[in-house]
Amino acid sequence: MSEEQVARVRHRRNRAEAEQLVAEYEASGWSGVEFCRERGVALGTLARYRKRGRQAQGEAIGASRWLAVEVSGPCPTAGSGLAVMLSRGRRIEVGRGFDANTLEQLVRLLESA
Repeated sequence: MSEEQVARVRHRRNRAEAEQLVAEYEASGWSGVEFCRERGVALGTLARYRKRGRQAQGEAIGASRWLAVEVSGPCPTAGSGLAVMLSRGRRIEVGRGFDANTLEQLVRLLESA
């Protein structure tokens, strides 16, 4: 093997290492490009680890169909039946009589973005 070929050998991370890397990225506040450049990780690798984590999280939620919630009191918006705070600061408010299937699809779409 030449030096160039040796330099291309990549570190294979186990699941725990990949999860740790994703947690560090999400806590860093950096863009994906900045984080990957600093850590020497390919942007595609980070994306794959994040997708794998979301899929595992979705499978866990889908298996139990129970979610932990915190009741914080009346919604500040008059007439709103429900307000949901999602990860990354996203908020969904729906009125009374909403379609649960549409809301579920919307939540899945937002969480995968």
